Amino acid sequence: MRPVGTLCKQAMVYDSQIQLNYKTSVANAKSVLSVLGACICYGELVELVCTGADEQKAFDELKDLIENHLEG
Repeated sequence: MRPVGTLCKQAMVYDSQIQLNYKTSVANAKSVLSVLGACICYGELVELVCTGADEQKAFDELKDLIENHLEG
């Protein structure tokens, strides 16, 4: 649960809409319940989609967080 909380807390910093696409699920990265509901397993590939005014910054920073700083 801690990695999800860390991800969501960081996602809420941005104005952009941020979602995680995993298999057939689409999760709002700003919602802990939404991300948990997607049932994303540690080590699985997800698509990170950021749309809005600060989308590039959000994408770059969240991508780094996901790839290098979250532990399952």
